[in-house]
Amino acid sequence: QVQLVESGGGSVQAGGSLRLSCAASGYTYSRFCVAWFRQGPEKEREGVAFTYTGGGYTYYADSVKGRFTISQDNAKNTVYLQMNSLKPEDTAMYYCAATGIRLGGTCSTARYDYRTWGQGTQVTVSS
Repeated sequence: QVQLVESGGGSVQAGGSLRLSCAASGYTYSRFCVAWFRQGPEKEREGVAFTYTGGGYTYYADSVKGRFTISQDNAKNTVYLQMNSLKPEDTAMYYCAATGIRLGGTCSTARYDYRTWGQGTQVTVSS
């Protein structure tokens, strides 16, 4: 059974930083796509950052580009989201998700292509 376990959320002031972790277990294949999504109150779930764990691909939403960095430690089966220069509008529940679906060397950015999800970790940014 595939499992994703998230950690690292918390409450920070605007301009601060947080590092989220997503630990994966139970996969029968060694490389796949991992994404971070977020959902604020009364808002749709949106993709934030995407990566292929085999390397060579990352993608960021315009709203976080230049501030967030997705990375991985394959030896630990963990994907990270380093969040810098946080803004109040970054406040949301953050979820990691995984899929084996790739499109010509990139990862799918479609929410419906992600079937494995973590439980979420809350990020709150105060002004």
